[in-house]
Amino acid sequence: MSERADDPEWRLDEHRARIDAIDEKLQELLAERARAAQAIAKIKESLDGEPVFYRPERERQVLAKVRARHHGPLPEQDVLRIFREVMGACLALEHTLTVAYFGPEGSFTEAALRKHFGGAVVAMPVATIAEVFRAIEAKTADFGVVPVENSAEGIVSHTHDLLMRSPLLIVGEVVLRIHHQLLSRAGALDEIEQVAAHPQALAQCRGWIEHHLRHCEQVAVSNNAEAARRAVDEPKLAAIASREAAAHWGVPILASNIEDAPDNATRFFVIGGSPVGPSGQDKTSLLLTAPHTPGSLHALLEPFARRGISLLRIESRPARRALWEYVFFVDVAGHEKDPAIQEALAELERDGSVVRRLGSYPQAL
Repeated sequence: MSERADDPEWRLDEHRARIDAIDEKLQELLAERARAAQAIAKIKESLDGEPVFYRPERERQVLAKVRARHHGPLPEQDVLRIFREVMGACLALEHTLTVAYFGPEGSFTEAALRKHFGGAVVAMPVATIAEVFRAIEAKTADFGVVPVENSAEGIVSHTHDLLMRSPLLIVGEVVLRIHHQLLSRAGALDEIEQVAAHPQALAQCRGWIEHHLRHCEQVAVSNNAEAARRAVDEPKLAAIASREAAAHWGVPILASNIEDAPDNATRFFVIGGSPVGPSGQDKTSLLLTAPHTPGSLHALLEPFARRGISLLRIESRPARRALWEYVFFVDVAGHEKDPAIQEALAELERDGSVVRRLGSYPQAL
């Protein structure tokens, strides 16, 4: 027996047999989980009213438990991704979601969609951020994913302007680390004559371009995936895009991770038509307007500070009603059903401020 134990081939076979047995148990448990999801779907369908199959707050609670239980050796993000895929596949047995997103296949917005929903949804690319909103309002999509801000370049103003006018709500957020790749069919950097990308991507890679492609004309396009598409047929053009875009269009990567800031990240909103319940770890996004008088911004924020509510973000946008009037987009920690937040909002409304609730949603994992 000891001779066999010393045999590397025998030890490999022993571990492979163990893996096969574990895989069999995993498959049985996945089937059991799927059957439980089907049973839940039948109960929902028996209730009065339109059944709600996707519950962002419930998914956040499940993933929080996964994170709390995690002790390796797999990386935490890999384990969370696996569970997202399992939850998404089980949800598809109840109801297949259609999710609209800004940009063609291979865009960063599609990557954010996949990170949030997994691969078991119908991903619907559209040409503009406004079309994402329209698809949900027309009920051709259940949800939508749109970019809202980048850590290096700031807010996506078009998304904020649409949130000002739309009846839709923010129901989730995704934070995606952004790594830019240089894609081209050129054999070397000195053969490239143009570099194409969305203006934000060009700005995020400004230093690298100045150092390596100073001789090139910079071409701004509507999105990075469009730049990758052009690189298919234009060998003297290089595109700045994602690895997903490189794989989708079959364009080689000449240089990797060319962004100037290594911690570059973009935040995306998931938008939908119905409010989300508390998950225990939430954010609330608000649109606040106050009279154009001295101290008005302080008056908007003081009720939150007095109640110990953490302010996470504030952005101003022109109100589009009169010259130099502004509205404020504010994110606070907590759910709008939390008593402290309810009290703060009620006080603002009593004092004459305009308060619009854009949505309470689980914080991104």
